[in-house]
Amino acid sequence: MSEIVKFVHHGASMITPKILKGVYKKLPFLKLKFANINDPKYPHLYEQLEFLADVVEDYAEGVEEDLPLTTVAAATFALVYAHRQLDLIPDTIPEYGHADDSAIVRAVMIEHEKILAAYAERHKMKFDRISVKP
Repeated sequence: MSEIVKFVHHGASMITPKILKGVYKKLPFLKLKFANINDPKYPHLYEQLEFLADVVEDYAEGVEEDLPLTTVAAATFALVYAHRQLDLIPDTIPEYGHADDSAIVRAVMIEHEKILAAYAERHKMKFDRISVKP
């Protein structure tokens, strides 16, 4: 298991219902912040974060209450990590600033691919456009 996956597992294990509720309340702000990500090195990062925000939102609103909590917790952790001011690689570093955010998001997308692809299909989204596959 890669170190990134271990890091995501640990982070997701720390997501409590209170944290999930707090992230849910901040989703409009987070979506606006993520919309400003314009990094040619990570062209799908914004769409992936927006997708994971939709997953969390639909779960919190009861639209997708059957989603596994492990998937929702991992998605929530990815959103929290991408929003953090202090992360492993500061976002302000040219060319590399979003590398860690992208790695966290990709780990979540890969590990929960079947569940997230089924979610996308139910919501008439093109998962292959935002997934890790080119």
